[in-house]
Amino acid sequence: MIKAKNIHKYYGDLHVLKGVDLNISKGEVVSIVGASGAGKTTLLQIIGTLDQIEKNNSSELVINEVSIPQLGDKALAKFRNEHIGFIFQFHQLLPEFTALENVCIPAFIFGKSQLEAEKRAKELLDYLGLSHRYHHKPNELSGGEQQRVAVARALVNNPSLIFADEPSGNLDSESAENLHNLFFKLRDEFGQTFVIVTHNEELADMADRKLTMVDGKIVG
Repeated sequence: MIKAKNIHKYYGDLHVLKGVDLNISKGEVVSIVGASGAGKTTLLQIIGTLDQIEKNNSSELVINEVSIPQLGDKALAKFRNEHIGFIFQFHQLLPEFTALENVCIPAFIFGKSQLEAEKRAKELLDYLGLSHRYHHKPNELSGGEQQRVAVARALVNNPSLIFADEPSGNLDSESAENLHNLFFKLRDEFGQTFVIVTHNEELADMADRKLTMVDGKIVG
C-alpha cells in the first residue's frame, strides 16, 4: 500500500526528515506519535502527496504501486483526488457552503455529476448520523458534527487511504472517542487504510501499529 524508503526533507537549512523508512499494508490503522517538531506532520504531508521528498538515488515513495516522485503536477493531483482522503484537526470546511456541499466538493473535482455526488454525500452523512444536517453551514454545527462532515468529505471518492492529522485534537473527550471508534468501524467495513498523526495516547494505542518519531526519524 505505502512503501517509503530513505525519505529526507529540508526546509532551508533545517533537516526535518532524516532518512525515514516506512511500510504500511492495506487495511492497517497506523498511528504516528512523538513530540512537537519531531517531523510527524511533515511525514504525513509527504506520504499524503501534499509535499515533495528530496529526490536522490536511494529515496523512494510508492503508493498503490505508483511511484509518486515520477508523477507530474496534474497526474499527482488526479492521483490524490482518486486515492487519498484527508482529515485535519480544524476540519477545513468551507464556511459559505452547507454540509452537503462541502462533502460534494471532492466528488465534483473527480468529475462526478451533481446527482452522483449528492447521492454519495447523503449516503455518507446518513451513515455518520447527520441526515438532519444536510443544509446546515459549519457555524451551525457542533465541533463533533463538523469533524464528521470532514470525515464524509474524506470518504466521498471511496479512497483507499485516509490520512488524519490530529483529527480529535479540537474535540471534547466524548466526541473524540466517537471519532476514534468510527475510524476502526470504517476500516472494518470498507477496508480502508488509516495513517493518523496524534498526541492522543488512547487513539495511538488503539492502532494496529504505533510508530514513534524522534528528531526526524522513526525509532519504534
